[in-house]
Formats: sequence, C-alpha cells, structure tokens
Amino acid sequence: MRAVQPIAFRSEFDPAYRQCVDVAPGIRRVVAENPSKYTAWGTGTYIVGTGEVAIVDPGPALDSHIEALLAAVAGETVTHLLITHTHADHSPATAAIKEQTGATTYGFGPHPRETGTAGEIDTAEEHGDTAFVPDVAVRHGDVIGGPTFEFECLHTPGHISNHVCYAERSRRVLFPGDHVMGWSTSVISPPDGRIADYLDHLQLLLERDDLVYYPTHGPSIEDPHPYVHSLLDHRLGREQQVLDLLGGSPHTVPELVSAMYAHVREELHEPAGRSVRAHLIKLVEEGRVIESDGRFSLG
Repeated sequence: MRAVQPIAFRSEFDPAYRQCVDVAPGIRRVVAENPSKYTAWGTGTYIVGTGEVAIVDPGPALDSHIEALLAAVAGETVTHLLITHTHADHSPATAAIKEQTGATTYGFGPHPRETGTAGEIDTAEEHGDTAFVPDVAVRHGDVIGGPTFEFECLHTPGHISNHVCYAERSRRVLFPGDHVMGWSTSVISPPDGRIADYLDHLQLLLERDDLVYYPTHGPSIEDPHPYVHSLLDHRLGREQQVLDLLGGSPHTVPELVSAMYAHVREELHEPAGRSVRAHLIKLVEEGRVIESDGRFSLG
C-alpha cells in the first residue's frame, strides 16, 4: 500500500475566546468556545466590513458566543448573515443574531434530508441544524453585498450538499467554511457527502485567484493554491490506497480504515471510516469496485 501525500497542516492558532480580533483590514473574528475533534479550537465567526457589516457563519448557539458577537458589532448595522452550511457548529446562532439585529440570512438551503428504509434520516454527520431556513437561497455565481463588502457565492458540495463558500471580491479573500481548512482534511459523510463532488469543487478553487482563505475553523491559509493541490493529492492518494488494499483481497470498511489509518488516533477512525466509504461509493459508481455483503473488491 503506497503512502499518501502529506499535508502541511497549520497548527498555530490563538482562539482568543470571546474577543473580537482584527485579522485583516475590514475583517474581524470571534471564536466560539466549542473546541472538539471536529471543530479544532472552535468555530471562527467572521465580521466583514465596517459600519454596515456581514457576519459569516454565526456559529453554535452558545450564549457566550452570541453575546461576544453582539458586543463586537455594537454601534454597527448587521445587514447580512452568510451561512456556509447547516452543521451545528456553523448555523444555530443565526436565529439569535437575526432576532437582535434584523439582518437577512443567506444560504444554499435547509439541512439536507433523505428518506431511506428507516424513514427520514439525517444525511450529514451527526448534528445538523434542521431549524435553519435562509431568507434568501443563494446559488452558484450569485453576488450579494453592501456598502463595504461584496460576496460571490460558490456552491461547493462535497462535505455536505448545501455547502457554500463566500468570496469577498474587493479584498480577494475566500471564506471556505469546511470545504478547505488549514488544520485538517474535511470529513465526507455519505450519502449526502460525496467525494466526487468534493474533488470537483477543490478543482474549482484552483481556477480562482483568491489571495487568502479564512476557514471557519483554525488559521488562515495564505498562498492557497499549493495547499489545495496538496488536499487533492492527498485524497487521490487515499483512493489509491483503497485500490491497493482491495487488489490483495476483499475488505470491509473497518478493515480498510485499520490499515489506512494505522498511525492515526483511534478516536478519529470513525470519521475516517465515513470518508473511506465515500471513496468506495465513488469507485463503485465508476465500476472499479464492487460490494457484496459489506465486503468490497475490485470490479
């Protein structure tokens, strides 16, 4: 089994909980105190513009975070609340911020649901914000803005089908949500999360000229193209590992994870298993792999 291309993750970050920190001219950040294996140091909520401002990913419904956000924009007018997607660390605080500010909410749509054999099931990770419905449903290429900001909406399914990145045009910066993060790869959770979509929309970013990325979790990513290339190479390397292992004998998902992630903390094997299953779904759809009774082999 061939080794995967390593990624130069960014590990230096000061969350400065409950403080409003200037990260660039006209861009501020408040980090929620919700650290975890999925959120790193916590959810970074961005305030863009001055006077009349937009908030990107209001974050979790934590009273301390909501209070810190409202304090950060005291004396200003919040006109836009931009939601990258509806996981519980990104959108639930939107309702409280909207109630206090009257801002308009923007997002691709409500949390994705799918009807399966067990009835209506959540299709994206364990915790989705099923209450959120945007006032304005954005689509790829839409442009929204105010006096001190202008965002282009980039629909980037993969991590979740309703994921949107927001490119602030005047500053040439991208708010990629969980599509690209500096501290970790993104979890792809089938059936709503799709590796094929994710790879396609990483490629989309390489066609752009954004100077800096400000992910919702962790530090900024400067000179982003080489980093995005490393994410693509890493994912394709994982796919090749799956094919290498199946070339020897049929495997279950847990068996693949044990081999592919032998040097990764065991607590991360479960989310890794979701991404491995997403790779297998892609390979089955391409006719390169077949499944029988939970075991996968080359097609």
